[in-house]
Formats: sequence, structure tokens, C-alpha cells
Amino acid sequence: MDINRIGFIAVEAGRIILENGGETYRVEDTIVRICTAFGARHAESFVTPTGIMMSAIGKDGSTISIIKRIKVRTVNLEKICKVNDLSRNIYKYVDSEEEIIKILNEIDSTPRYGRRKTVFFSALAAGFFTLLFGGTLQDFFLALIIGFFIKLTTIYLNNLSINEFFINIVGGAMAALLALIFNQIGLVGNFDKLVIGSIMLLVPGLSITNAIRDTIAGDLMAGMTRILEAFLVAIGIAVGNGIMLKLWMYVIGGVH
Repeated sequence: MDINRIGFIAVEAGRIILENGGETYRVEDTIVRICTAFGARHAESFVTPTGIMMSAIGKDGSTISIIKRIKVRTVNLEKICKVNDLSRNIYKYVDSEEEIIKILNEIDSTPRYGRRKTVFFSALAAGFFTLLFGGTLQDFFLALIIGFFIKLTTIYLNNLSINEFFINIVGGAMAALLALIFNQIGLVGNFDKLVIGSIMLLVPGLSITNAIRDTIAGDLMAGMTRILEAFLVAIGIAVGNGIMLKLWMYVIGGVH
């Protein structure tokens, strides 16, 4: 196969993994596996959370270098799993270039869970986190409502391509505001547990996990980048929460 086609297929597979929350070392491994399976004499790749750089040498000595900018990042473990399985069974498709491109396109276009299902289970997650941290059953149902509105709002803002930092500020502020309203009415059993459980929807658990895994794997740049990203998300949540609490105390009074 032409080295240019090999490079295109390898980078496309890597892009799908990276855009959907995969670790950088997994992307590098996938690119090298695909290039090697299709007959490249040598392949190297360097991946960061926002870009892919790779080069390969074909059987005839021709070389190729590709740079791919990653602008969209989300979480879809199903896509990562499918591309990962494909790269480890790539030998089955070495004689069918069109087949592997078709499979990659199908994986890339796999629809996510619907909005209703996403919002419903996000609300459940907020409720159970509240129970986990020591909230009452009454707090659980209040967290369901807060989680519902937080997820609905973040989905809407994401569709408008709003910066992630400001989305987390809005989410943190919304968690505090709704908890304060419920508390003012007298429905809240444990105000702090309700707020903490609700904002867990915004905590970047996957980024933190990937940061640790990338660092352990020796990808220090990617690891530090993801840690900084998680730190900024935490700051956004804290800023939103803090602003709303301060405004409430200034306008209404203290939290009882």
C-alpha cells in the first residue's frame, strides 16, 4: 500500500482515540501498529492532547510526515475500545484498504447516547454522589433536580461552542444557586453534601486519570497538560460556586 494512504489511515485512527478521551500513549501505539502492519519499514509518532505528529518510511524508502490538529475533545469510551480492537487485529485488513477506512468511518460516526438518556443518568449520578458523601434521602432527590439542570445547561453551552472554562463556571454557579434556593425553602438536610454531590458532574475524572497514566507511561508533556487542564476545570467550578455564594450572602444573607 502507498505510504501516504498508510499514514492517513493511522492518523485517522489516532484522531478518533484522542478526540474521544484516549491516552496519548495509546494513540502513539495505535499509529505505530497500523503503519507496521501495512508494511512501513519504520514509524514514529509524537502525540499531545491537542495534536498528532507522525512520520513513516515505506518499503521503497519513501517518507511521509503528517501533522493533525485536534480541536474537539469529548469522552466516548466505546469509540476508543473499537479503534483499539481494530488496531490489534489490523492484520485481517492488510489487503483491504477500503474496508478499514469504511470501519473507521463507521466508528467515527457512531452516535452517542441520546440527550434524554444522558441527562437522566447524569441526574442519577449527582443524586448518588450526594448519598455517597453523607446526604439524606431528601438531599438525593434535590440533587437529581440540580444534576438535571446542570447537565442540560452544559449540553446547551457545548452546542454553542462556549469555552469549557466558562461552562464550568456556569455549572458551579448553578449548583450553588439551586442548592441555596432549596435551602432557603427549608428542603435541604445537608447543604454542603448537596453542593458537593451536584458539582461532581463537572469534575474531570477522566482527565485526571489519563494525566496519571500518561505520566506513568513516560509522556510527561501530555501528563502535565492534562493535570493543568483538570486544575483549570477545578478553578472554574470553584469560581462559579464562590461567586454565587458570595452574591447570595450579600443580597439575601447567610446560609442556615
